[in-house]
Amino acid sequence: MNRSNLRSAVLLLAVFGSLAALLLLKPIPQNPAYHNFADGRVVLGVPHFFDVISNLPFLLVGVAGLCFCASRQMAGARSAWIVFFSGVALVAFGSGHYHWAPTSAALAWDRAPMAVAFMGLLAALIGEALGARAGRIVLGPAVLMGGASVAHWHLTDDLRLYAWVQFFPLLLIPLLLVLFPARFTHRGMLLVGLGFYGLAKIAEALDRPVFEATGGVLAGHAVKHVLAAAACGAILQMLRKRTSVNGQPGDWSQATPRPPPQ
Repeated sequence: MNRSNLRSAVLLLAVFGSLAALLLLKPIPQNPAYHNFADGRVVLGVPHFFDVISNLPFLLVGVAGLCFCASRQMAGARSAWIVFFSGVALVAFGSGHYHWAPTSAALAWDRAPMAVAFMGLLAALIGEALGARAGRIVLGPAVLMGGASVAHWHLTDDLRLYAWVQFFPLLLIPLLLVLFPARFTHRGMLLVGLGFYGLAKIAEALDRPVFEATGGVLAGHAVKHVLAAAACGAILQMLRKRTSVNGQPGDWSQATPRPPPQ
């Protein structure tokens, strides 16, 4: 087995092995206390105002990412990046809707666009590691799986599949950086994004302690939204700044070559 095939085999093992391992666990139910957020203040008639309004950065980053994708003939994983930024933008509406009146039914509207974004990211990462064709093959099934994971949780109260959808693309980042040679510069920004998202999950877990520590000014869940949007912003900065390893602009490196001037 040559090195390229070995890398692909390790990647496939990571994908299907992690999924199989997770499904061997007992079902993971939704904690009913999840909806008890610390900051329930009503401002301008909006309940849970800061948890709602803190979703605005998702919309800004998502729209900026879509505008970037639309303005360039991006190489390789362009379709997957469009799906990713579309999901990020829609998180603003889904999460805003949920936090206005937090219930399990409304939480599905929050998680659905998140699942789309995570699966778009997964397809983009695979496409840029294995090539454009691999990314296109993965994209459709990945998005369907993301939607199925939310439906499965909503119908069975089992979070296992959704947990894989949310966390596996993030765990894949360091694996891809180690296994596959860089095709573009600035790949380190993926780790920056991963760091921001890790901080976001910590802030989410410390929702009430952060609220108490700031004297009721800001709760951890609102901070989580801003940090998670910053993670997406780091990925957008990577796409904006990168060039191919041979010195050509990263988003044109696999585009159809322009004809020479006459």
